Amino acid sequence: MKLYIKNMVCDRCIKVVREEFDKINIGLKHIELGEVDTESELNEAKISEVRQMLQTNGFELLDDKRATLVENIRTLIIEEVQYLKGHKPASLNFSDYLSQKTGYEYSYLSNLFSSETGQTIEQYIIAQKVEKVKEWLSYNELSLSEMAWRLSYSSAAHLSNQFKKVTGLTPGEFKKTNMLPRKTLDRVGETKI
Repeated sequence: MKLYIKNMVCDRCIKVVREEFDKINIGLKHIELGEVDTESELNEAKISEVRQMLQTNGFELLDDKRATLVENIRTLIIEEVQYLKGHKPASLNFSDYLSQKTGYEYSYLSNLFSSETGQTIEQYIIAQKVEKVKEWLSYNELSLSEMAWRLSYSSAAHLSNQFKKVTGLTPGEFKKTNMLPRKTLDRVGETKI
């Protein structure tokens, strides 16, 4: 039985969910960001137990197909931006990539995402990229040009302009002051910086 889980956005999340399913004796065939596939069908009592276990750990079981699709979009973006999975060919833009991966027209995905989250897919992608840049800046390992290249920006100046538009600081100012806190991946894109 396939279950879709909101806020499951990192490898540690996968570990926690796997351990919690083990604790309640539900075997898993497969687990990845945002979803698990159980070895057997679950009755309503077990689904209720799963729902409670997930909520206790900051996750949410998704029943609504629209919410599931929005979470799938988020997961695809996080995998590409935060984890640099490389599933999206560099020559393919995000709109075509998301359409291919979900099987839906981008206009539908865009409208759905905006109506469910209050922001556009593009805004969400930019927020994820800015959060990745904050991480890299705090580690001081990459130049701005390297960051721009890894995140598919046309130039370091373009990256810097977008970073300032979102945070109010240039990357250099952020690096000097380190005054903006980083967000957990499930909170990236929320309106408060």
